Amino acid sequence: MAHLTPTFVLVILFLYFAMLVGVAWFTGRNNSNEGFFLANRKVPWYVVAYAMIGTSISGVTFISIPGAVGGSGVNMAFSYMQVVMGYLVGYLFIATVLMPLYYRLNLTSIYGYLEQRFGWWSYKTGAGFFLLSRTLGSAARMFLAASVLQMFVFGPLGVPFTVTVVLMLALIYGYTFKGGLKTIIWTDSIMTTFFLAALVFTVWTVGKSLNLGGWDIVSNVMGSKYGQVFFFDNFLSDPNHFVKQFVSGALVAIAMTGLDQDLMQKNLACKNIREAQKNMAVFSVYLVVINFLFLVLGALLYLYAGSIGLEIPARTDQLYPKIAFGHLDALAGIFFILGLIGSTYASSDSALTALTTSFCVDFLNFEKGKDSEPPTFAYEEERLAHEKAKEDKLRKTRTLVHLGFSALFVVIILALNALSDTPVISLIFKIAGYTYGPLLGLFMFGLFTDLKIRDRFALHVCLAAPVLTFLLEYSCKRWVGFDVGFLTILLNGLFAIFGLWCISYREQAD
Repeated sequence: MAHLTPTFVLVILFLYFAMLVGVAWFTGRNNSNEGFFLANRKVPWYVVAYAMIGTSISGVTFISIPGAVGGSGVNMAFSYMQVVMGYLVGYLFIATVLMPLYYRLNLTSIYGYLEQRFGWWSYKTGAGFFLLSRTLGSAARMFLAASVLQMFVFGPLGVPFTVTVVLMLALIYGYTFKGGLKTIIWTDSIMTTFFLAALVFTVWTVGKSLNLGGWDIVSNVMGSKYGQVFFFDNFLSDPNHFVKQFVSGALVAIAMTGLDQDLMQKNLACKNIREAQKNMAVFSVYLVVINFLFLVLGALLYLYAGSIGLEIPARTDQLYPKIAFGHLDALAGIFFILGLIGSTYASSDSALTALTTSFCVDFLNFEKGKDSEPPTFAYEEERLAHEKAKEDKLRKTRTLVHLGFSALFVVIILALNALSDTPVISLIFKIAGYTYGPLLGLFMFGLFTDLKIRDRFALHVCLAAPVLTFLLEYSCKRWVGFDVGFLTILLNGLFAIFGLWCISYREQAD
């Protein structure tokens, strides 16, 4: 490990990002707004499926899930696999119900459905809750990666945390501002390869340190105290109970994938609905296998720590980097850095693009009037000049929005650094439960009822739902001893659905 100095790591990071910038330059040449938002709908489904792995996993799964395996709270042992099983139900719903709807309506922003179904206020409310949830959730993911890089790379060089965060966001902005989704699908595929290589290499390296290899790794892990998958006892008090995790997993998958502009934007980049459904099916298999490997890694890290008498950090998020940097060889540390950057950036760069897309389309009305009657020009050159000026104006606005969200990420990460001491995986799910719940309620009410709503009250209902959820969750834990756990999103969605029913009416037939 003496050779893995902060300066050496910086050289690796420089070469890594130089490669990404090269890919961005190649894919972003002569790119239009359609290319930025939907990659011209020409990306092969298998490329999208592979790129989506990086978007879904993120640095939180890379660090926080292995750390939670030996903890005493949420997602201890292999209980997270119960959530993953729920994901499969959610992905099936997405592939068979939501994606056909999005393709049939030919949407760029999926929240356009809410405008067609309910009206202007519902549309803006849904898009607004996505912007809130994705901004907070993605900033929390980047906060974890920034903290690790600060601790092991930039901190020893005397670089302030603020500079570290600004540098991380500047690098993302640098290789995505021009190419958008067209660039991100290919850069995410590269970064997915890096973090999968890091995962497999670390499992093999730690297993070798414990004199384990091949299937012996899996059998020893599953036979250890960390290998319990199913939790059926203490429904009231245990946040890891199967019902809570399975149901919440299904709802989180629907909300954080199917109702999320980020991941659906990649699906909409496929050529047609059949290819998008193939992508979702393959992606589901990938995700089960990869999450299982992350849990195997977590158990191995705790077994390794016990074998050498290593004290477990108070924040279990720090266990993986502590072992990778301090107790394995230099190659393991290099793989860890590449894996962390790959998983974090694959999630964060697409989030910035999706937030930019949603804000431009949903709030700046980029697509409004695009099919309206164009002005009449005497010469073809005049028409082409007009189209170019219009495209340039939209591109300039899009660039400023992209830059604005990057700056907002910096502010939120710095705030989390000052205020939060919660394990990041728990923070992510808590944010999702409170911010995606109203979005889940809006879509489910629209899909499974034929009722209209008094649209001007949609925002009031969606603001009231998380407040009522918090009050109920607090009361249950304080007075009944019932830990809601990840079921926050279910309660929130039900409150939203009930509120929408209260402001609904049945349209009279002519």
